[in-house]
Amino acid sequence: MATENIVDHVRGALQPLADPEQARRMSDYLRGQFPFLGIPTPQRRAAIGKIGADLDQPTLLDAAERLWDLPQREYKYAAADMLAGAARRLDADALAPLIALAQREPWWDTVDALAGVVGTIVRRQRAADPRAVQAMDDALLHPSLWVRRIAMLHQRGWRLETDEARLFRYALALANEEDFFLRKAIGWALRDYARWNPPAFAAFLAEHRGRFAPLTVREASRHMEAED
Repeated sequence: MATENIVDHVRGALQPLADPEQARRMSDYLRGQFPFLGIPTPQRRAAIGKIGADLDQPTLLDAAERLWDLPQREYKYAAADMLAGAARRLDADALAPLIALAQREPWWDTVDALAGVVGTIVRRQRAADPRAVQAMDDALLHPSLWVRRIAMLHQRGWRLETDEARLFRYALALANEEDFFLRKAIGWALRDYARWNPPAFAAFLAEHRGRFAPLTVREASRHMEAED
């Protein structure tokens, strides 16, 4: 399927489902920053179906960018879903375009979706291609807080495949950040790993608790507190 056909397919599937009242509520949830069609996730995914499975990497990225150009947020979600479905086929060359995409009309909703795609690529490519991990080291120092958030979150879901040293190093590197979304991201990333290696997490937090904002510590410790 060509890029134009994918965009036409997604638009044709979603536009008839537009709900102005739901669109207003969805926009309000994101502080009124972005327009919506007003289509909840289950209906959006059911209407679009699986797309992009037959696309090569350049065409897939081009289609995602074209969908990202459309104003309503659901088109960006559709692009992120398409990328997530193909993430296991993408290589390190896709990381720079994905990081660039994350900076276009960024907020936690699209950034976190792309962080998952980036994480899948890095997880699969890190042994074979050193550019994958280097891209995350570079992202950690990026001027955009949203790119730094991707660096912090990209190992979520890796379980015991998590690069513990890198996770802890990233957390400490961002410990002085004052932004709410970065403080939350540090806590979420640490909490995700804590589920799989509680002793390592507990030792890390015991040593460095004072360096993190209270919000970060609360988020990081929530899973452990639930088990007490």
